[in-house]
Amino acid sequence: MFSYEPLWETMKEKGITQYRLINEFHFSTGTLDALRKNQSITMNTLDTLCQILDCEPNDIVKIIKGK
Repeated sequence: MFSYEPLWETMKEKGITQYRLINEFHFSTGTLDALRKNQSITMNTLDTLCQILDCEPNDIVKIIKGK
């Protein structure tokens, strides 16, 4: 299972809001909805987020191992 919990913390630290992602960086609301629901995203989306936030993938997503 994936968790995008690190994304929200990284965005807060970098001063990037969801509003800015949509209006400044042209992110779709559907992509943000998928992130909020911990659904899958494309590697392209992950790369774009890394570039916008100047961070590494582990600053955006973490893997939660099943029990």
